[in-house]
Amino acid sequence: MEADAPLLPAANGPFKLLLFIDKRPNSTEQVRRIRQQLKVLSAAEPMSLEIVDVTNQPYLAEHFKLVATPALIKVSADNHQVLAGSDIETQLAHWWPRWQREIEENRRLTDMDTSLPNAKNITVDAVTQSTDILRLADEIFKLNQEKESLSAQLAFKDRIISMMAHDLRNPLTAASIAIETLELAYEPDGKKAKKFTPELVLHLLKNTKAQIRTINSMITEILQAARGPSANLKVAPQELDIQSLCTDVMDSFQPKLNSKHQKLEPDIPQDLPYVYADSDQVQRVLSNLIDNAIKYTPPHGKIGIAALHRTTVIVQISIRDNGPGIPRDNQKSIFEENFRLQRDHSKDGYGLGLALCQRIVRAHYGQIWVDSKQGEGSCFHFTLPVYRG
Repeated sequence: MEADAPLLPAANGPFKLLLFIDKRPNSTEQVRRIRQQLKVLSAAEPMSLEIVDVTNQPYLAEHFKLVATPALIKVSADNHQVLAGSDIETQLAHWWPRWQREIEENRRLTDMDTSLPNAKNITVDAVTQSTDILRLADEIFKLNQEKESLSAQLAFKDRIISMMAHDLRNPLTAASIAIETLELAYEPDGKKAKKFTPELVLHLLKNTKAQIRTINSMITEILQAARGPSANLKVAPQELDIQSLCTDVMDSFQPKLNSKHQKLEPDIPQDLPYVYADSDQVQRVLSNLIDNAIKYTPPHGKIGIAALHRTTVIVQISIRDNGPGIPRDNQKSIFEENFRLQRDHSKDGYGLGLALCQRIVRAHYGQIWVDSKQGEGSCFHFTLPVYRG
């Protein structure tokens, strides 16, 4: 227990005085007044006053069950007495004569039987032991919490690793097929096969590039989650053609759409202004939201992506699906780190995507939200600032 220097030399009395304060500006004045009164009252019988800041000594405050400060506590061997409120000086003046009689009685008993232990030592030992027990109990509780948190993180990372192989296989397979197809486009002598038009070669190259970007996005998402929600997110905004980026991302998902016989319906104006954003980060947001839409939309369903020049300074992007929808109570929670709906645990994914999307959008001073009705699908919206070059 850290205490202020005693006002006067400690007396061998049957009790101690502890003054509990906090960090409020008027605490210094309260201490001064109580010290001054104690100096007057204990002129004939010196008494120490120890100052305890509750913010630094929470275990002592818990031991005495304090609910407010300032509080002056008289600690005896068998009990304690609390004086609290704005009139501590008045209460102290009232109780001081009775406390003096206790001092005299203690001395009389000690003189009669010198084998009696010093009451002050008993008092100090009792308080110290009690506060040590409270402190250790609190530390054990915190260690148990940390253990549970670490166990959850390890289990979460194990789950990520087990699912990562499956999720990475799709874009890796698509990229490999595109590269192998390009290899077939050329004869051993280096001549280009006639059946491969420049348009087809360009399409295969773009598809390979898109799949590699998807793989990079997934790895980045996993690494970001491993660092935790408090890790800094690096964003390098610049002039960005959001229409072109949306088109590239949509093209990268065409094989996945075809496998589920789904249709992606774009509604992106040709005159959409450029935005001021980080291309790689916004691509991650688009990929996450479109991937979720494909995941929850049933086969032969429709997915929509729309862009709107909402105001002179904001562009809004919306991705719509006709999946099962999201319960109203969960529509804010889904953006939390590692949140997954109960029905999602059988789905592929880590429960990280929407949390990362929110961090990216907020890093661009935008907003992200969802409109959803169970049984009718969901529509995710996010905004980006217009480029003002």
